Amino acid sequence: MATGLLATLPDEQRRLLRTARPGADPAAQPMLATLSDRRDFSGEDWIFERKLDGVRVLAVRAGARTSLLSRSGRRIDATYPEVVDALGEQSCQDFTVDGEMVAFSRGRTDFSWLQQRMGLTRRQDVEASGVAVTYYVFDLLRLDGQDITRLPLRVRKSLLRRALAYRTPLRMSAHRNEGGADLLADACARGWEGLIAKRADGDYQPRRSRDWLKLKCAQGQEFVVGGFTEPAGSRVGLGALLLGYHEAGGLRYAGKVGTGFDRGTLLELRERLDGMRVARSPFDGPVRQAGARWARPELVAQIDFTEWTRDGLLRHPRYLGLRDDKAAEEVVRERPAGRA
Repeated sequence: MATGLLATLPDEQRRLLRTARPGADPAAQPMLATLSDRRDFSGEDWIFERKLDGVRVLAVRAGARTSLLSRSGRRIDATYPEVVDALGEQSCQDFTVDGEMVAFSRGRTDFSWLQQRMGLTRRQDVEASGVAVTYYVFDLLRLDGQDITRLPLRVRKSLLRRALAYRTPLRMSAHRNEGGADLLADACARGWEGLIAKRADGDYQPRRSRDWLKLKCAQGQEFVVGGFTEPAGSRVGLGALLLGYHEAGGLRYAGKVGTGFDRGTLLELRERLDGMRVARSPFDGPVRQAGARWARPELVAQIDFTEWTRDGLLRHPRYLGLRDDKAAEEVVRERPAGRA
């Protein structure tokens, strides 16, 4: 039976509700956006949100218990205790929300800065890191014992706005109802990652969908680390990481990245990769890189780059950090889907 905010919905929307156990299926897998080069949005079919440079986090509140889950379903409560505390103080005690965990540097979301928090599990280490995080929530999946994923997005957002109280470190991700092309141009001028376009009447689908589109200002995605080169001159640790992505059942080489590292990162990566050394290349086909050292293809790195070359290599790549919220087996080359 619908109660509270859900009781205010019209009959045709209440009929879309389904009973959900706390923390059950609505939190099992997040909905994922599809990369797109579409720009011709019109009417009221789409809404537009800022694309944030962080990590995806689902949050589940069930009575006195609050849990944070990574995209892969791993518990990360200890990494972001201030967010757990803020959600645990809400008057609403039964919900599942979807959002992005970010850290700001110079007014912009910065994945490299956020990485200083990722993996920390002791509260004293979290507090000593000096990295403040913000949890931007943008969708509501469960409320007061009901799975609401079949409700239209606009309705879910209206319920989300009223269900929670937003104070640091919680924010609700703002959205606009029109002007996709102009909004994207403005986002790029501000140095943002881009926009996410979402079908306003769409339901929440626990998979990658073209109802959510990624509109990027610049290239960038995850890559698998399959090896490295030795450092030269005064450089320490390693010279470059050798990158790839999965395609047709194998790991395809995408080039190397040698910028974006500080001294500590170079040494830490070398230590990890030395423990993952293998004798043979994990890449399909030849990799023409003198002095290459190979590693088990398990680490996933976030990389910015300007474009793909004609022979399928990255141009001007820059290392941003390792990701622990995506399995190496999931990493493929992102290709624009075009008009949805």
